[in-house]
Amino acid sequence: MEYSPIIHSLHVVPSSHVKNKLFVFCIMLSLWVYMIYCCVGYCSTVPNLTYGSVNRRENHAEVDNQGSSLGASRDLLNNENELDSRGDEWDEIRGEAKALDDNAMSGSLNESESKKLPQAIIIGVKKGGTRALLEFLRLHPDIRAVGAEPHFFDRNYDKGLEWYRELMPKSSEGQLTMEKTPSYYVTKEVPARIYAMSKDTKLIVVVRDPVTRAISDYTQTRSKKQDIPSFESLTLKNTSAGLIDTTWSAVQIGMYAKHLERWLQYFPMEQLLFVSGERLITDPAGEMARVQDFLGLRRVVTEKHFHFNPAKGFPCLKRPEGNSRPHCLGKTKGRTHPNIDPEVVQRLRDFYKPFNFKFYQMTGHDFSWD
Repeated sequence: MEYSPIIHSLHVVPSSHVKNKLFVFCIMLSLWVYMIYCCVGYCSTVPNLTYGSVNRRENHAEVDNQGSSLGASRDLLNNENELDSRGDEWDEIRGEAKALDDNAMSGSLNESESKKLPQAIIIGVKKGGTRALLEFLRLHPDIRAVGAEPHFFDRNYDKGLEWYRELMPKSSEGQLTMEKTPSYYVTKEVPARIYAMSKDTKLIVVVRDPVTRAISDYTQTRSKKQDIPSFESLTLKNTSAGLIDTTWSAVQIGMYAKHLERWLQYFPMEQLLFVSGERLITDPAGEMARVQDFLGLRRVVTEKHFHFNPAKGFPCLKRPEGNSRPHCLGKTKGRTHPNIDPEVVQRLRDFYKPFNFKFYQMTGHDFSWD
């Protein structure tokens, strides 16, 4: 058989062409497999972070959608369905979520840690300084506190204690579990419900000049709702008579003695600590000493943990062992109050005087608001 270059070339060329295609196909397939592998590997590291934060946001939304238990009070300025009315902004919520993740991570390293019902609760009051106190307490190594407000005893009580327990961070033996929900102090059903959980629960109330507190309450809501009525028109039933409208919850909250009477039906005064919101700003270390003593803790949080911020008007936190910048509360804190008619302010002060006097007698402490 004769050799034919033409026939030879016809056999060789196609074979070489197919090999080249196969080689290119294999390279592309390898690249696709590698890319899929990388994506899967990356995604597998994400759910533990994102899922937790999504769940927390869903839980917050679920909590916020529950009805308020303030009864017939006029709640124009206390819309609890808004993040801002809880005293929280997104930067604070993210900080709380991070703290919860840190607690969970530290708990996973120690099998002896478990979720416990709180032994101490900050029960009030709104715009009194509860957020600041909680952040100060979280510096203490023997305290584990949930950052977001659970609203269990006022809005989610039907979910049961196990649901409540699951909201708490893990803690070990000797550590104290805490939470804060400022609306507890003014909600009628709460004292009996906390007593049913544990009659030994320690209760902390941060109180503040009720007039300043009411204005701060109004200021917070006005920052979100620009079209709300004036403070003066909400405070007075009618301008000519000058009578205070006690159906407005912003006024009701400041009637501290009235609310305290309910708590004393279930808890002795020794189990309640009243923290001065004013002193928490001017002397945070002094107030923290009282709080730590009340909780039976070592005095770990001291003056070295605080740095006063003149721009904000309240103390910021700092780590005494480091040189990092002090950590201040979020943008929602330290808002400038609007100018209120001095006559309305004086009428409000006159209204609160008998309530303040009775409160001083009941607590054995003169807060010097008058």
